[in-house]
Amino acid sequence: MTTQAAQPHTPEWYDQQYNNRTRVPLALEHLKSWVERSQAARAAALAQGSAQLDVRYGDGPAEVLDIFGSRPRGARAPVLVHIHGGYWRALSKSDQSFVAPPFVQAGAIVVVPEYALAPSVSLEHISLQMARAVAWVWRHAEELGADPRRIVVSGHSAGGHLAGMLSACLWAKLGSDLPAGLLHGALSLSGLFDMEPLRHAPFLAPDLGLTAKAARRLSPALMPAPAHGKLMALVGGLESEEFHRQNTLIRTAWGKRRVPVCEAVPGCDHFTILHELADPASRTHRLARELLGL
Repeated sequence: MTTQAAQPHTPEWYDQQYNNRTRVPLALEHLKSWVERSQAARAAALAQGSAQLDVRYGDGPAEVLDIFGSRPRGARAPVLVHIHGGYWRALSKSDQSFVAPPFVQAGAIVVVPEYALAPSVSLEHISLQMARAVAWVWRHAEELGADPRRIVVSGHSAGGHLAGMLSACLWAKLGSDLPAGLLHGALSLSGLFDMEPLRHAPFLAPDLGLTAKAARRLSPALMPAPAHGKLMALVGGLESEEFHRQNTLIRTAWGKRRVPVCEAVPGCDHFTILHELADPASRTHRLARELLGL
């Protein structure tokens, strides 16, 4: 397997490439709008009786998830599990509820899981939490009115990395009842597939606490290509050179069969690319619906 590695640079360069809150002038405004839109989405779903909030998928204090949408008894809907970003150390599921309504309207169930944040836990811990959340969805598909054969993960930024980790997950090691092809597909938005550069970004490295060995172990691009499913990898056209390299890297590592879509979304920065997922008129949204079979 051949991948294009990042070249050594100064600490300032790594910060410039990866610190999106300083790269994007409207970053804080975007984050504020996510909170407001998500509050409105949850309120509307609760009023309609189509939301279950803080459902427990594990025993840890952060191991809860929100479920949006429902199907009549006997029907089976595809499931989109959406994972938030925040460099594994910030934000929460409640910040990205706004992604759910258009997919619910299209006939999907949307699950938004929470995870514990670094530095209180490791990235290995977070990755396992997300695997347990997806396994929970598969095991509870019948009561959710969900189709266990159509579980799709989407993730933004750190969530995109976790989508890659889940694509490569060996499910049988998590539970003997879990099928090898548990995950039907994944959509990564501004995902991170090579963790080594993050060890050298001063704004981030202390919270992640990655060793060189851990960075290799947690890099999807250094893992064998999955035997099942496919990953669609998108990055904002206005994002840094490193985010573009990261996006291309997963196609190089896993090949076109497993990564059939590897694209830059024109005019989008690291934050506005997420808006595309929630916009039914966008190609990004249509790609997610394609994975879901809608």
